[in-house]
Amino acid sequence: MTSESESKPRRRKRLNIVDLLRPHTKALALGFLAVVGEGAANLLEPVPIKIVLDNVIQSKPLNSGFLNQLVLTTAGDDKLATLKFAAFLVLAIAALGAISSYAQSLITTNVGQWVMHDLRQTVYSHIQKLSLSFHDQTKIGDLITRVTSDIDAIQSFITSGLLDVLINSLTLVGMVGVMFYLNWRFTLIALSVAPVLFVVVYQFRRRIKKASKKMREKDSEIVSVIEEVFSSIRVVKAFSQERYEQRRFEEQSLESVEAALSARKLKATLAPLVEVIVAIGTCLVLWFGARMALNGTLSAGSLIVFIMYLGKMYKPMQALSKMTDAYSKASVGYDRISEILETERDVKNMPGAQTAPDFKGKIEFEHVNFSYNEESQVLKDLSFQIEPGQTAALVGPTGSGKSTIISLIPRFYDPSSGVVKIDGHDLKTLKQKSVRKQISFVLQDTVLFNATIWHNIAYGKPDATRDEILKAAELANAHEFIEKMPQGYDTMVGERGLTLSGG
Repeated sequence: MTSESESKPRRRKRLNIVDLLRPHTKALALGFLAVVGEGAANLLEPVPIKIVLDNVIQSKPLNSGFLNQLVLTTAGDDKLATLKFAAFLVLAIAALGAISSYAQSLITTNVGQWVMHDLRQTVYSHIQKLSLSFHDQTKIGDLITRVTSDIDAIQSFITSGLLDVLINSLTLVGMVGVMFYLNWRFTLIALSVAPVLFVVVYQFRRRIKKASKKMREKDSEIVSVIEEVFSSIRVVKAFSQERYEQRRFEEQSLESVEAALSARKLKATLAPLVEVIVAIGTCLVLWFGARMALNGTLSAGSLIVFIMYLGKMYKPMQALSKMTDAYSKASVGYDRISEILETERDVKNMPGAQTAPDFKGKIEFEHVNFSYNEESQVLKDLSFQIEPGQTAALVGPTGSGKSTIISLIPRFYDPSSGVVKIDGHDLKTLKQKSVRKQISFVLQDTVLFNATIWHNIAYGKPDATRDEILKAAELANAHEFIEKMPQGYDTMVGERGLTLSGG
């Protein structure tokens, strides 16, 4: 019997975003520098206007601040020189912002594409390694969606969201610091709506993520229906079931529409709520700021800086709230991909498994029990022996276990208890690949790939020589009709071999 430790599948390490980004550390470091540059440009943008208002129009005397000392050193008391300095500063800040924005966009796009490639390779490889029991219970459309749409959502977030979050966060922190430096009381008034804003965004983010997950599941079901019908289109047409399949597709599509509208409703509600909260904060700043300027406790230039910073400060808040959509999609995709990567193979090579020797072909089943689930047992205490060269036929009604017995020989599944042997070797002590390389299969369903006849014949042995391929075709009585085809062995057979006769 299987031990308790063996019956509990090991859990793989959860997908870690840091592991995905680690190979791109240098590029991300450059991207971070670009983010700092863009954040600095955002912070400096109102500065030229403050210089003109305070030092040119109002002729306010320069104090000991760093900015004023820079103006004094560069332009002195000359208003025209100060105006020229402010104009030059506008161009310099714009250039810094443009270069930083371009670099940041280029780097994130590059990193996002390579992360998508690496992740897609990892997920695709892992799905292929999973046992048949996993594939028996999982819809193909759902797997396709996870390898495509879910990974695309993560890539989109990395490309358009990851460094944007850093930019908005750095800009927000910098602006708050400058505002506190100018007037801390006024800054507290401006930030009074921030807690309310963050609470609203946080609550909606959780609901949007839940709705996005349901929407993605419905999308997967639609892909499954499409894949199933298109791959069986001959059967559908043979039984004139086009209308039935249309109704089935329509039902799935309507459920997908309902899920999408529910998610969109939440997103549409969040945006105006954020705008109303931002408007309240702007009103407070205008009301108290104008009064402070009239009382002389705040300069006109500082008020303009506050108002411009306020718009820029709320803009990152709004951007972060709008990014809940991209974040939710990426988060749902991340969870769905992690779910696949956390799934362990039921059938795997044991520690210390040996390469199978050249088999003679003696097959033994010793007290084998097997069940696909806990509800029904397919094989019970089965024992038999087939000698090398002997021809054996398994006969019985549907569901009696014929296909199951065949599937246990190449270790598509492992028995619940008992032993399956080839030439006296317990298959569990041998490496799966070395066993399957010595077994030939003629499957119940005809499976051909969208490739040349040459490649299809050599699929099980990619390094097969020309003579070996020709000999295999002759043994299968296929060489004669292949030679008569337009391109012979280089003829494309079409997806699932539909361009060839079933015979």
